[in-house]
Amino acid sequence: MSYETITIDDQERHVAITLNRPDALNSISPTMIEELNAVLDTIEERKTLCALSITGAGRAFCAGVDLKAAQARMQGGDGAAVNNRFLDKLRLLLLRIENFPAPVIAAVNGLALAGGLEMVLACDLVIATQSAKLGDAHANYGLVPGGGSSIRLPRKIGPNRAKQMIYTGDFLPAQQMMNWGLVNEIFPDGDLHKGLAELVSKLSIKSPIGLRRMKRMVDDGQDQSLTAGLRYELSLNAQHALSYDRSEGLAAFNEKRKPDFRGD
Repeated sequence: MSYETITIDDQERHVAITLNRPDALNSISPTMIEELNAVLDTIEERKTLCALSITGAGRAFCAGVDLKAAQARMQGGDGAAVNNRFLDKLRLLLLRIENFPAPVIAAVNGLALAGGLEMVLACDLVIATQSAKLGDAHANYGLVPGGGSSIRLPRKIGPNRAKQMIYTGDFLPAQQMMNWGLVNEIFPDGDLHKGLAELVSKLSIKSPIGLRRMKRMVDDGQDQSLTAGLRYELSLNAQHALSYDRSEGLAAFNEKRKPDFRGD
């Protein structure tokens, strides 16, 4: 299937999405939201999937919502309501990315601003080029967050640093974002795809169902007390004890061979 605003590299264990509006710095449009949802519809239940990655074509990951289109939506008597419906669709898309069963990797090339930063925040792992810059940027245009950065960013880097980013609108270098805990790894410019391939290769040999359950353990555990979280971890561990992949992993260990995981 061909798309207008994205391209897809669909492998059994890794699906790579490239935001493909380079002339608009891959800004988010209604069509892009629809197309990303369509891709998620087709791969969300794939039990063999170990990773989903998102990157951008050209010199940006994503510069946020398409402000020209946003201004056009605001024209007329019901402009605010139309824009709110768009932001609600964006909110739901980012929730789908955040709750996607397999690990999601943001591969940040160039700028990740406003809605682009909010997409990064919905991902599990973040890699970036040395020249990449990330920022909330809403304040620079008299806007306020609408895709979750006021909620997710403080949880990722702490409230004081999040307020600094949100209030100033500064574009901060990837190294600073790594120091603050948002970026996992930085690669030289030109080596981002190589770095992504290396990370994906590590995940692709793991048990897909094991990755899904570990993601649930970590994400769901953040909203629970320590005692409740430990009980939840034990409950998922007990479910996992019945899986094929656990039995296959132990058999492979005993037989001194590589496991052949199926994802169930």
